[in-house]
Amino acid sequence: MGSLFRRTVRRPLPKSAVLVEKNGRTLARWKTRGKAYTAPVTVAADGTRTVTVETGTYTARYRTNAGRTVERSTGCRDETNARQKLAKWEKEAEQIFAGVLDAADLDTARAAAGPIGPHLDAYTQALVAAGVSGTYKANAFRAVRRLTTELGCGSVRDIRRDKVEQWLADAVSTGMGARTRNYYRDAVVRFANWLRDAGRLGAHDLNRLPKADERADPKRQRRALTPDEIERLLAVAVRRPLDAARTVRRGKRKGEAFADLRPEVVERLHALGRERVLVYRTLIYTGLRLGELRTLTVARLDLTPGAESLHLEVVNEKNRDGSTIPLRADLSADLRRWIGERGLAPTDRLFTIPGGLRLILDRDMKAAGIPKRDERGRTVDVHAMRTTFGTLLSTTGTAPRTAQAAMRHSDIRLTMGTYTDPRQLDVREAVERLPGLAPRRSDPTAAGSDPHAGFRSAHDCARTGGPDEQFVAHAGTMGRTTNPTSGAGACRENAGNVNDKPPVTTPVVTGGRSGRRDLNPRPLAPQTGVLSRDSA
Repeated sequence: MGSLFRRTVRRPLPKSAVLVEKNGRTLARWKTRGKAYTAPVTVAADGTRTVTVETGTYTARYRTNAGRTVERSTGCRDETNARQKLAKWEKEAEQIFAGVLDAADLDTARAAAGPIGPHLDAYTQALVAAGVSGTYKANAFRAVRRLTTELGCGSVRDIRRDKVEQWLADAVSTGMGARTRNYYRDAVVRFANWLRDAGRLGAHDLNRLPKADERADPKRQRRALTPDEIERLLAVAVRRPLDAARTVRRGKRKGEAFADLRPEVVERLHALGRERVLVYRTLIYTGLRLGELRTLTVARLDLTPGAESLHLEVVNEKNRDGSTIPLRADLSADLRRWIGERGLAPTDRLFTIPGGLRLILDRDMKAAGIPKRDERGRTVDVHAMRTTFGTLLSTTGTAPRTAQAAMRHSDIRLTMGTYTDPRQLDVREAVERLPGLAPRRSDPTAAGSDPHAGFRSAHDCARTGGPDEQFVAHAGTMGRTTNPTSGAGACRENAGNVNDKPPVTTPVVTGGRSGRRDLNPRPLAPQTGVLSRDSA
């Protein structure tokens, strides 16, 4: 039989307490929120005085199914409620001992009923143990935290499918894109899967949440830069840092480029422009993502002539493959020169990429006269350079499977669809390269030949019969031939006949002309076969 009690704790002596002596003991009396308290006073070795008081909630002491005595806080200030909880726990212990309940399922249910905060902290630690990148961990935690907070989930069992569906539906009305909604949907599903595998939540149906169609609701469609736009962009990027520094920003001569700069400043701005051009070229020629380029160190480059390449670390690549990407010879030569001029060590980052590269690219494009959006609403941003890389692979005749490997995609549809700009594909030239397909001409110089005989179409030969036509049945295949006396326009259809030898029997059908086409001509009367005439 279990029991209830209140734990005693020691707290500092209240400032308003009055000390009294009673039966040889020192007691403290004080009031808090209008309620009077009395507690014994204890003096520590250092002279600090404390009072011993009982907790406001009851603690239960009972025996578990394993026969072990445990103490567990009920969280109840009312004794009646505390006794009901104690009775429930004792009943569960008896059912587990009798085999009616599963202890693991009971622990899972208790964990699911607990506050959600410790589960989120444990999930963050699980992501760290899994070795995911810091960006992935931060984004995943942010998505789950936002969703559970806005849903009002006090415990993990409050994360229900109907609630999440309603949240996603409300997100549509606020203008959230399909891809973003799918991200939140996948984040909460992964969180629920982890809870289930960790024994913190039972079975769930969140994986049955429908996914939004990203193709039908694209919020950002990227386009590829054309070769002409790339040349203009690079020409502007190399000189714009210096031009921007020389431009007057205020006063009467605002907008004029006449500011006097120190030689060291000019040299630094020249280097900044060259670095920006190298960043753009590396993104376009390799298809690297911006995050991958940020982490690239000098040691990851192999600039040996004939074997130029760069190697991505597994932790820095999106698909975690640790890919090796070939480099163009001219780009490798420029990178080799850049490393030598800057005196970069093997452990140094190849480029110093600013956080505002997106805005810098927008300004470079504006200076180069390249529109941010085209007439179809497609945009150009830093990631669009990866689209440019995929489009250049297609327009230069690269095989689709090779382009997929260069883009490091697991699905070729992603390479050929999302990362290839169809407006830059020269479909007309591809059609012109098809082999010529035309019927073989007859020799127009041959005596008695019809110069148009080689170009008679199936429609010319597909007449329905008449006074000059006869229908001939060949081994179950219905052919048609014209009267030999009709001249050079004679046609013969013998589709399906491989053997051109005359049949054993050739029934001939004759008949008058009618205004109705007979699609199933039949002989009017039994005819005498060839063998019968020969035997006669």
